[in-house]
Amino acid sequence: MKLTVLAAALIAMAACKKDKTSSGTTQTDECVVGRSGSPIEGQYIVALDPGISSRSTSAARVADISTSILKDNDIASSAIQTSFGGDVGGFVARLTREEALKLQSDPNVAIVEPDRIIALGTCFTVVAPTLITWNINKTGYGDGTGKTAWVMDTGIDFDHPDLNVDKTRSKTFVSGTTTADDENGHGTHVAGIIGAKNNTIGVLGVASGASLISLRVLDKEGKGRLSYIIQALSYVNSNAKAGDVVNMSLGEDVISETLDQQVQNTANRGILIAIAAGNDSKPAVDFSPGRTNGQNIFTVSAVDSLGNFASFSNYGNDAVDFAAPGVRILSTYLDGRYARMSGTSMAAPHVAGLLLLNGRNIKSSGTALNDPDGTPDKIATK
Repeated sequence: MKLTVLAAALIAMAACKKDKTSSGTTQTDECVVGRSGSPIEGQYIVALDPGISSRSTSAARVADISTSILKDNDIASSAIQTSFGGDVGGFVARLTREEALKLQSDPNVAIVEPDRIIALGTCFTVVAPTLITWNINKTGYGDGTGKTAWVMDTGIDFDHPDLNVDKTRSKTFVSGTTTADDENGHGTHVAGIIGAKNNTIGVLGVASGASLISLRVLDKEGKGRLSYIIQALSYVNSNAKAGDVVNMSLGEDVISETLDQQVQNTANRGILIAIAAGNDSKPAVDFSPGRTNGQNIFTVSAVDSLGNFASFSNYGNDAVDFAAPGVRILSTYLDGRYARMSGTSMAAPHVAGLLLLNGRNIKSSGTALNDPDGTPDKIATK
């Protein structure tokens, strides 16, 4: 998901066990530009028919079924790169176009689609932390101790003193990596908005002290694959419990039926999901997974400190559920530092924090000004 980040002064709000004297070094903006949605040549995601893959179907069993399907279609089992279990189990494989078309005709296969690149375009400014920031004051906050958020992103800084990271359950899905520790900064920033500790340093999260699980699906450049996200959702389905929250501050520049279905299946387990609407200034219904609807799925657009709809934010009440602060947001960053970022990537974790505190019962206070679809989004609050 492309991310717009702006550097500007931030107004400090009243403190809540936060030390105004915490230090940091201000730097000029640094940017990394990514392109999302490009298909990976020769690599496909194959989702099995729901009739042969259920919640109880393990990844190992899916692998056996997948091998059998390939054999029936005269395709070598070595084509399989990885398998994923769950309601919509399946596999990722290296295939020719002809092989992909053959599998699409197999009655045991529901969907065959190209694996794609997922990429962030990120700018940031490293700054000194402040008291309770305007966005947390506007959204509201509470004690998130004992609650769990699964952060699907670039990882989380395992050693950040202002974050409570569950390293044991954290996992990387990025090829060539061995840890879910953050090397980019985006995921750490998102995690801080959700649950930065209520202590004497840094910033405060919406659900302070929540247990943050890092699901790394993007590399140090903010790039990943659609298949990584699908595998991460399968992992959540096997390890999370009802009432847990998943934050997805990422997405495709195209529609992915497999991704949308996997998100719905996760939500059907009682797991709550906050999704960034996207930063293309276009209808959110044209992008996955932001277009996905369901009673436990919340797609979030962005507003600024005055309640104005962010110019970059995707929109549309057919997909968007709430708006939340997403402009010049100060939060945790790499190496124990703090930074400002903007984007619906920053708006979604505000709602994720509210979901941890109050479940599906999100309240609102006012509506977004100048919402381009003409029906202003409700601004989420505690």
